[in-house]
Amino acid sequence: MSLTIKGRPLKLSFAWLRPPPAPADGSMTLFEHLRELRYRLVVAALAITVGTIVAWFFRGVLIDVLLAPYYQAAADLKAKNPAAVLQVVNNGIASPFTLALKVSALAGLILTSPIWLWQVWSFIVPGLLAKEKKWAMIFIAAATPLFCAGVAVGYIVMPKGISVLLGFTEGGVTNLQDINQFLSFLMRLMLVFGAAFLIPLVVLMLNILGVVPARYLSKYRTYVIFGTFVFGAIATPSTDPFSMLALAAPMTVLFLAAEIIAHILDRRKARRAALAGDDLLLAGSVDQDTALQQLSEDDDDDDGSRSSGS
Repeated sequence: MSLTIKGRPLKLSFAWLRPPPAPADGSMTLFEHLRELRYRLVVAALAITVGTIVAWFFRGVLIDVLLAPYYQAAADLKAKNPAAVLQVVNNGIASPFTLALKVSALAGLILTSPIWLWQVWSFIVPGLLAKEKKWAMIFIAAATPLFCAGVAVGYIVMPKGISVLLGFTEGGVTNLQDINQFLSFLMRLMLVFGAAFLIPLVVLMLNILGVVPARYLSKYRTYVIFGTFVFGAIATPSTDPFSMLALAAPMTVLFLAAEIIAHILDRRKARRAALAGDDLLLAGSVDQDTALQQLSEDDDDDDGSRSSGS
């Protein structure tokens, strides 16, 4: 017996989940962009949900792993102050379920990072030129290990930060640590580290797409590095410089590496323009960015001619 509404049969269709076909020229209407965004969000949400379900069966092991930094910091504090009393508690009837759900969701987010990072990039791709889409796989191949490395660094530096914070516990005072609050704090910090490690990669991809020239990266390098250390001081919980450096130093190195690669790529573009005998560049009538843009348009026209001819 089929379902009906006012005599009309009700058909279940998942066609609305299909992304709109990408036009050849990359232009999309607002409605098509919204359909594309809906599709990417649904796919990413489903992937994270499946990852969360898989991680649910390993929640006990995951909770022990996440609590290891606290137990290490507590052991360091007791070695210095044997009279310190530290205890982990779980408040509320629903707190254990909430804790297991949070840990599983974090594990699912990390486990499925290649999928949702791909969806983020794929949402940008339709607006790009055909020759620029080849960087999609490179972006995902680099973004996934960088994100996981940032999460790992955040996890590794936590014991030192927790030791500093627990060191303010006065003698004779019992420190009751709510496990839900602690793990929420730890997971937020790990995600901040993971996202921070992606920033240099985003800068490099913007350079590859012609949005941010390498000379701008050199011009504002000092401000970027200063902002990186300020961000590291704000994002890390402890007052010791180690945690700040653990976040700021890798970000600075990654940014400098991205700047070097951006200069190499820009020099290759300029050399290609010179070898191609581009009149705009050789005559010096316009700046280098305009010449490179013109060269890119000429390459796109050549690619279109070859594809139409085939």
